[in-house]
Amino acid sequence: MKKDDPWVGTWRPHRPRGLIAAQYVNPGPKYLLPGLTGATHHDPTKPKAPAYSLSARFKVANTNLSPGPKYMLPCNFTRYGKDGTPAFSIHGRSKLPALFRTPGPGQYFPENSKKSLFRTTPAYSLSARRRDSSKRVMPGPATYTLPSIIGTNDTTSPAAPSYSLIGRRQKGTFYEDLKKTPGPAAYNAADLYMSKTRPPQCTIKGRNFLPDKRTKTPGPGAHYPERTTCTKPKAPILSFGLRHSDYTVPLIANVDDCC
Repeated sequence: MKKDDPWVGTWRPHRPRGLIAAQYVNPGPKYLLPGLTGATHHDPTKPKAPAYSLSARFKVANTNLSPGPKYMLPCNFTRYGKDGTPAFSIHGRSKLPALFRTPGPGQYFPENSKKSLFRTTPAYSLSARRRDSSKRVMPGPATYTLPSIIGTNDTTSPAAPSYSLIGRRQKGTFYEDLKKTPGPAAYNAADLYMSKTRPPQCTIKGRNFLPDKRTKTPGPGAHYPERTTCTKPKAPILSFGLRHSDYTVPLIANVDDCC
């Protein structure tokens, strides 16, 4: 459209009042709608077809534990149970236990039974001292002592009266200070300059020297003149800004307003 062409309609180029939907970074409202596929999170406003799922076959518990007709039953089993007729079997002779072997006449020794059959004199033997004898130590006569008869703690004989000397008491005597007034030694020496003229007092300070060759001053290598920007112009510094959106509306000024 050329500049001199007449305008069609009521629309005129103007500055937008706000951002349009294309200028926003977010994906828009299309992701907020529920889907139309699947059985979960389906759009409730749309019809949903029946959904079927395939699951694994469950393991059936084997409750029938009977052996079945393939096993051969013994001849002594009937439909009422086991046959009760007596049955005999032939086995070998069992060995006699050792308890039934009674001793013969040659197994006894009557000559060894001296004290149980004949009268004998008493016999004594000397054995070693047992280990637990140290735990049975009985006290001897010297372990016990008679109570003392000196002093007042005698329980078997009469004791003479005894007197004790105690210290002098402070209460109730003339040594007691009822007013509790301080004595001359309770005061410290008073400062004489509280009532008299104080003479001038001088203090000794350290000696000050003028800077000379021995003073530790920084050398030429301690300074960095290339970092100084306050006395000479500074080179321009460029920085990378943000990337603008492609949908930003350019500024369109009205020609009539500018004139």
